[in-house]
Amino acid sequence: MVQPGSKLNLEGFDPNDTSGFDGEEADAVTISKHLDQKLDRLQERLYAEHKHKVLIVLQAMDTGGKDGTIRRIFDGVNPSGVRVAHFGVPTPQEQDHDFLWRVHAQVPGKGELVIFNRSHYEGVLVERVHGLVAKKVWKMRYKQINDFERLLSEEGTTVLKFFLYIDEDEQKRRLQERVDDPEKQWKFKVEDLAERKLWPQYMKAYQQAMQHTSTEQAPWYIVPANKEWFRDLLVSSVVVDALEGLRMEYPPLLHDLKSVVIK
Repeated sequence: MVQPGSKLNLEGFDPNDTSGFDGEEADAVTISKHLDQKLDRLQERLYAEHKHKVLIVLQAMDTGGKDGTIRRIFDGVNPSGVRVAHFGVPTPQEQDHDFLWRVHAQVPGKGELVIFNRSHYEGVLVERVHGLVAKKVWKMRYKQINDFERLLSEEGTTVLKFFLYIDEDEQKRRLQERVDDPEKQWKFKVEDLAERKLWPQYMKAYQQAMQHTSTEQAPWYIVPANKEWFRDLLVSSVVVDALEGLRMEYPPLLHDLKSVVIK
């Protein structure tokens, strides 16, 4: 977890790191399946209690594993209480409003778990790197994001933010895999190659964004993501711990079931 107010240097983190876990990949997969079962029960309780709200933000470079994380970790949960929101290039209508306008409409309601595949952080990442907004604008957005996330927290939303951290070599391998595998070629975009050339600028933007917006109410987690099994294990662990910390309960009965006879 990026400690609030701390100085951050991404070069000090290894995307291949698996420290803190002594087992092998097979062991991690077994534990992840157990966490999946816990997550399924906790999410059902979240939906039934209809009290708390949970927002999970996933950010990563292209091929970083956002879709894979969503598919692997949240595949077994009840779709009634789970939503995925994608944020691509802003539409003309969205551009006519402030950068948080389209995001606020997608935040979770009571009982919901919402996953942001990309997010409001595009406003201090893509828009910064490509010079779509002035420096004074994206610098001001750090405070606006903190205010926004504090509002969500004070209104009962648990906010968890994950940066899925891969290195350039791993991205190269995954991009080449998309080119070579007919079943993955649909994922490949020529634009990804242009974005890849901006790797240093993106790393600087991510580093500063997390440093300025990791707060007690909305912390950032840097997830070593070169190894997908370790990525899944870490994200699952953090999400399950957060949900368990809510101490959710099923709502009490509204009627005495002893008097109910099913005919």
